[in-house]
This record gives sequence, structure tokens and C-alpha cells, in this order.
Amino acid sequence: MYAIVDIETTGSQPDGNGITEIAIVLHNGAEVEGRYETLINPRYAIPPYVSHLTGISNQMVATAPPFEDVAENIYRLLQNRVFIAHNVNFDYSFIKYHLRMAGFEWSPKKLCTLKLARKAFPGFQRYGLGHICRTLEIQVSNRHRAGGDADATAILFNMILQKEGEKIIRDFLKKENREQILPPNLPNQQVNNLPYTPGVYYFHNSKGKVIYVGKAVNLKARVVSHFTGLNTGKKRQEFLRNIHSVTFKECPTELTACILESVEIKRLWPTYNISQKRPTQAYGIYSFEDNRGYLRLAIDKKRKYYEPVASFNLMTDAHRTLWKMVKDHELHPALCFLDRTATVHDYPEPSHYNTRVAAAVKSLKDQLGTYAIFEEAPFDKKNACILVESGKFYGMGLIPDNLNFTQADYIKPHLTQYPNNEVIQSMVHSYAQKHPSRVLMME
Repeated sequence: MYAIVDIETTGSQPDGNGITEIAIVLHNGAEVEGRYETLINPRYAIPPYVSHLTGISNQMVATAPPFEDVAENIYRLLQNRVFIAHNVNFDYSFIKYHLRMAGFEWSPKKLCTLKLARKAFPGFQRYGLGHICRTLEIQVSNRHRAGGDADATAILFNMILQKEGEKIIRDFLKKENREQILPPNLPNQQVNNLPYTPGVYYFHNSKGKVIYVGKAVNLKARVVSHFTGLNTGKKRQEFLRNIHSVTFKECPTELTACILESVEIKRLWPTYNISQKRPTQAYGIYSFEDNRGYLRLAIDKKRKYYEPVASFNLMTDAHRTLWKMVKDHELHPALCFLDRTATVHDYPEPSHYNTRVAAAVKSLKDQLGTYAIFEEAPFDKKNACILVESGKFYGMGLIPDNLNFTQADYIKPHLTQYPNNEVIQSMVHSYAQKHPSRVLMME
């Protein structure tokens, strides 16, 4: 027993929008056995562009019943039936949300005729309702009205049933309808082709542009997890609608996947990535000689063409490090711009003082160090290697077992060099501290 449904709404997400029209076609698997259709007062203004598309105006719905007045009847018609719609999650999310607001809990099995049509009629260029109706010569009256679109979807459903549709439907329902939870524009085959390995995945929009980058220990499981649940928020619904394809890059380990994700977010700047898009390495400790011959240390914002002694994301971290250098090497706070009260007579001789500054800088760089992190790769009898040079991330790659690991110059030809950033630097440093047995200091 099926309920084939179409709705018209004031917007694209349930929270903050209303239903303006609903049509329900009751189908017993062989033929249509009933029909329900009504305008609904959404209690939200209908935007002009929506009125232009559907022909439903604010005046038309002014005297229509609000959803809560028809909710019980809608719930009764849908109860104990498989819920069917073209791009099912849109209609489902609206109806579930508004039924819940009216006091009815409803969790049906679902089928998406867009996904079913892809199985029954492979090879079409597009599967939107208008396109597939034209391709299959389905006559649609009252397009973009709930009744006309529901009737057209019912005809499409009948045609799917005639194309071994019962088997397709059984397969969908047997697998808990995993296909129907996917975004309507994302081909199921692309998700099926995802491996169960660590890596980085990329969601693309209709023009092929990357709109989101993510990392995963298990690529297939992580990608599918984006589409589970019923988050009806505007941003998530917009995000899902804009996913048209997914690509991926396998990585040998979880750590290399985390690093590549950070690199790719900085490179591609995807629309829907929020974290890691703030400026990194915002501050630096710089060294310079003043007009009196003193080597000075100072904290300043990162500058494009000047290399700092050390970089920091937070000003407090830079201050903490510089004060430690002052105390450990007996530097003068005023010559490091940490004390504005000292006079020129308090300063030591430049030659002796500069020796202490040079020692402090060298000590800091030695603490940063040059080292490699090695992890066993699950394939090719190679090791995943991450190289840190003078405290900065250099690059990563796979290297043979028999390579000389003691010198960075022997390793570099086997690595891909990537731009460093504060996220990667912190990530790698933290990993090295937690797994010292996997760290090898380099010459």
C-alpha cells in the first residue's frame, strides 16, 4: 500500500516555512484507489517568485485551512503506507515536521521515484520530474501544483512497476532504503564505489566545483553519514541539494588523511567548510638589528615577505614563548618590546647581548627540530612518512622499507611537499608527542 505525495511550500526548509498545498494519491500496487488534495494556509507570506512558479498566491490560501486543521486527516491517509515522492526527502521532511508540530509522530518507509527511475530507466540525462515526464511522454497538467505533480508521479510509478519495479522496490526496502537518503542529485554508484579506507573526499556542485572537503578513516561510512538523520535546518538542506558528485583520494593512514584535508581546505576554500578557514600563523617572533647595533626580538603580525623565527596562531602563545626566551637566556625585556619602562642606561653592551640573542634563537629552532614520523602503510610494503623540518611541516608520502631514514635529504625525493599551516603543525606536533616510538630525529 502506497501514498504518492506532492506538496508546494513557501520555501526550501520546514523550519520557518509552511505548506501551501498537498496532494495524496493512494495506490495499492496495482492501481490508484483514492485521492486527496487541498490548499493550506501556510501562515507565512508566499514569496513572489514562488507564486510565479506555482500560481499559488497569498489571496488563494488566505481562506484555506491551516495545516493543524487537516493534520489528522493527512496522518490517517498516510499511516501504514509506504511514502512515495519525487525527491522524497524534501516532501517527507516538511510533512514530518508539520505533523510533529500538530502532535502526530509519523515514521513511514519511504521510496523516491527519482531514485527508482534511475534504476528502471538507466541512461537518461536528467531525472527531475519535468525532464523524465517529457522523456517518457507522461502528460502533466497543472505542473508545479501539488495535484498535477502527484498525478504525474503516480503515472511514473506505474511505469516503474512495469519495468521489474517490484524487484527494485523490494531491494530498496530490504536495504533500509539507503539510496533514498542520498541527496537527489548524487548518483548512487559514486557512493557504492567509495572504498573502506582512510582518505579525503570532495563534494562537488552541478558545475564540478568543490563545495566541501572532509577526511575519513572509512571513506564510504563517513560520506554516507552526512545523509542520515532528519536535520531540517536551512543550511543542511541547501548543502544536500547542492551535492551533485563525490570524488576521493585514498590515504595510507588516518594522520595523512587529516593533513591532506587541511591542505585541501586551504587550497580550495570550499563554501561549506567552516573550520580551518580562519587565518593561520597570525603572529610571529621576528629578529632584526636596530640602529644601535642591538639584535632585537619582537612579536608582530605575520608579514608576507619576512620569515619569522617562530610562528603562532595566538598572540598569547607568542608572548609566552618570548618571555621564556628572555628568562632562559637572560635577554633584556625592553629589547624584546616586553618592558617599556627601562632606560637606555640599563641596556647591556651590544656585542655580548647579541651573542645571547643568537643562542636563544638557535635554542628555539633546535627545540622545533627536524624529524620524521613513520607509520606502516597497509599496502605496497612501504611506510607512510611525514617530514618536519626545523619545526615546520615539509611534506609526506610513501617510502620503501630499505631507504636510509637518518637524513632528510634521502627522504625528500620520495615525498610530496605541501604548504605548511598552523593546523597541520599543531596536529603533527601533538601526534609526535603521543607516539614517540614512531618518531625519528633527522640529521
